[in-house]
Amino acid sequence: METIQPPTSEQIAEAITGLAVELANSFTRDADLAVVGIARGGIELGKRLCQLISEKLKQEIPCGVVDISFHRDDISSNPVPNIQSIANLPFDVKGKSIVLVDDVIFSGRTIRAALNEIFDQGRPDSVKLAVLVDRGGRSLPIQPDFVGLTLETDKEQRIETTISNQSDTPDSILITTRPSLWNGLEKI
Repeated sequence: METIQPPTSEQIAEAITGLAVELANSFTRDADLAVVGIARGGIELGKRLCQLISEKLKQEIPCGVVDISFHRDDISSNPVPNIQSIANLPFDVKGKSIVLVDDVIFSGRTIRAALNEIFDQGRPDSVKLAVLVDRGGRSLPIQPDFVGLTLETDKEQRIETTISNQSDTPDSILITTRPSLWNGLEKI
């Protein structure tokens, strides 16, 4: 697999801190705010943002997780969902200002599924979307409100993030090119 120039761990840390500051500045201290990470990639990023926003606003911000397994639009072709994480919203979403968090946005389909899961739990006052990486290529009219990094990529490329909850493990973003089905095959 071919790898392109990914951001450094320092650039990722700056992007996460920048997201947290921008988010904290967008909400008043009296906002009924909650952070919800999308399983799998948004969990650790959501926790980190929640902690940084709580510190900046000097108040405890609840943090939760949604799993989109049962809201995927390809469930008919994959009838048994691969549950990535247990949904955990330890608060009532009704009336909350929710910050929905994911590591990468591409087509917008994951975000649509996450919104369905949230609204299955209740009706928040608002939902704002924060992503670490916007890679373009939307197939749905969904745009993030807060973006850490913008990386224009091709459809054949894949972005893999590692957001660590361990201080001794650096965060990373890997950009790879998926091998073509025809690579290495000779024409018959």
